[in-house]
Amino acid sequence: MFIAMSMIPAGDLAGKLLTESGAATPVFVAWSRFAIGTALLLPLVSPSAYGLLRDWRIWLRSLLIAGGILSIQTALRTEPIADVFAAFFVGPIISYALSAVFLREKVTPLRTVLMLAGFCGVLLVVRPGFGGSAGLLWAVLAGAFYGAYLTASRWLADRGTPLALIYSQLIVSAVVLAPAGLAALPPLTGSTMVLTVASAGFSMTGNLLLLYAYSRAPASHLAPLVYFQLIAATALGWVAYQDLPDALTWAGLALIIGSGLASAGLRR
Repeated sequence: MFIAMSMIPAGDLAGKLLTESGAATPVFVAWSRFAIGTALLLPLVSPSAYGLLRDWRIWLRSLLIAGGILSIQTALRTEPIADVFAAFFVGPIISYALSAVFLREKVTPLRTVLMLAGFCGVLLVVRPGFGGSAGLLWAVLAGAFYGAYLTASRWLADRGTPLALIYSQLIVSAVVLAPAGLAALPPLTGSTMVLTVASAGFSMTGNLLLLYAYSRAPASHLAPLVYFQLIAATALGWVAYQDLPDALTWAGLALIIGSGLASAGLRR
């Protein structure tokens, strides 16, 4: 889990290096991530996985993750990676609300209070109208897409194996984003190709390790480790840019991590 939670923000850092330099656009980075991920998983997937593509709900779930990746890459083009990941963690809060409404999952007063505390942490990072950057709104949108994606994933968990489900979202997203991604194809210099492959490779490997971890241990035990992404993103931002969050962002990070860990503890 620690390796997985480090590799996913590392993939996003590679995408940020591409977009902020102008070497590639966010839509190309998002499309190439899905296209390369599809190619990497192709030898591992059973032909039966293609049967999932007949279900419209699989397409909806895939469009949600495509929107999330495109939004987070747009945010990373201008914003520090730690701030983007902090704003992105509005996702679990939205998933909690959507799962209660649509999946009838259990809601408790204490977990609701903890989720509201996490949302206050996100507001401290984004600070809408109070000095926060408009670019972080893309990170919040990415988190909203991801929260809906998490709920859809629980809705469709019995439709196929984890590997088949992740492959279906990769291939659908690659197909849907292909026209815009190919239209924005950048000059294929050495550095662009390395960063493009790194963005897709780190993300794909991190998600595969995540699946492996969840196959070996209860989800309730692993849930707190998801918040290591915030620590890894902060560390990567410092290594790559000597960039550290300001005081309000640190306070927001503490609220997000603290409320998330407490909520995970309640689930256990």
